Amino acid sequence: MMTQIHLFKIQSAFKVSWRPQHILKRFHCGDKGEIDNLSAVIHGINDLRLENRPIPVTKPNQVLVQMESVGICGSDVQFLVKGRIGPFIIKKPMVIGHEGCGTVVKTGKQVENLKIGDRVAIEPGVPCRKCQNCREGRYHLCPQIYFCATPPDDGLLQRFYAHDADFCFKLADNMDFDEGAAVEPLACACRACRRGKVKIGSNIMILGCGPVGLMTLMASKAMGADGVVVLDNKLHRLEKSKELGADHIIDISGMEENEIVEKVFQLLNCKPSISFECSGAELSVRIGMMATRTGGKFIIVGCGADQMRLPFMPAALSEIDMLGVFRYVNEYPTAIGLISSKKVKAKTIITHHFSMEESASAFDIARTGKCNPIKIIIHPNSKWKASVSSNT
Repeated sequence: MMTQIHLFKIQSAFKVSWRPQHILKRFHCGDKGEIDNLSAVIHGINDLRLENRPIPVTKPNQVLVQMESVGICGSDVQFLVKGRIGPFIIKKPMVIGHEGCGTVVKTGKQVENLKIGDRVAIEPGVPCRKCQNCREGRYHLCPQIYFCATPPDDGLLQRFYAHDADFCFKLADNMDFDEGAAVEPLACACRACRRGKVKIGSNIMILGCGPVGLMTLMASKAMGADGVVVLDNKLHRLEKSKELGADHIIDISGMEENEIVEKVFQLLNCKPSISFECSGAELSVRIGMMATRTGGKFIIVGCGADQMRLPFMPAALSEIDMLGVFRYVNEYPTAIGLISSKKVKAKTIITHHFSMEESASAFDIARTGKCNPIKIIIHPNSKWKASVSSNT
């Protein structure tokens, strides 16, 4: 049973229209009184609706989490505007969101590692634990994995969410909920840095300084990288990367790719030993393959087109190791440690905050790029109050 209370459909120009539907139906959850589970649901391309859904039933090995902060990822926007990413296609309504944290409000009978009141970051992928990949420790590649907001699996942008307790990680005492939501993109960056084997003295190039690119910058610096050059075509993001420790920045707007490659060499005084592609743009992939030093590593983090025209022979003759990154594995404790130790200033990339009821506006800004967003946070808890400086 599902009661739809508000519906907004985002048109091609992202004009939002609200049509009130039914009286809010509430659900009972233990001794917490009557509460609702307002959820942001994608029904199709440019069709995002707020719906009231039942509170999830908690299994014996799960906890029920009252969601507090949920970040908008580029993949969320892609699912909304295109309805798919690669082989993952939306075929039925799906709750969006996979970067989130909240407070445990109920525990299953078998749960021993968490208690009511614990603040947790949710690792959104729950594997089968039985297949070859899981047994070999690569559970993120499990073909049966349940991953929040990857079709057909529902995500975290709802007021209450039930999740396996062993994939919920306690926040450090000095972390707040916004930092908890930042654990997921930082985990991506940590995985990328491990794949690239970043170490003290590494010379690095980062192509694209959106949230994951900025997290990769901070993670690589924390792991000892020396010279880091960051490339993008958005000035406000480049300025943020400089603030967060980039040694060099390049605004590639209007530049030819050979000119960009030469500029990287000039600034680093060498070719980068490790390059991270964090945008998914074909130009960035081409630059990464052309600029990375002989025998270096080129890490593909961004999600781009299925097919691209790329300079494979130059990369092959240079023996560049091209490595893909798909999500993360056993990185949440590392990410939490980096944030709690202040080695990574996760909150500095958050530019906008919205209530659950303002989800349309949040996705409008994420989609159009107006107001220069970097990371947008939505707060599902109805008690959340915006501060004066929430969206400055």
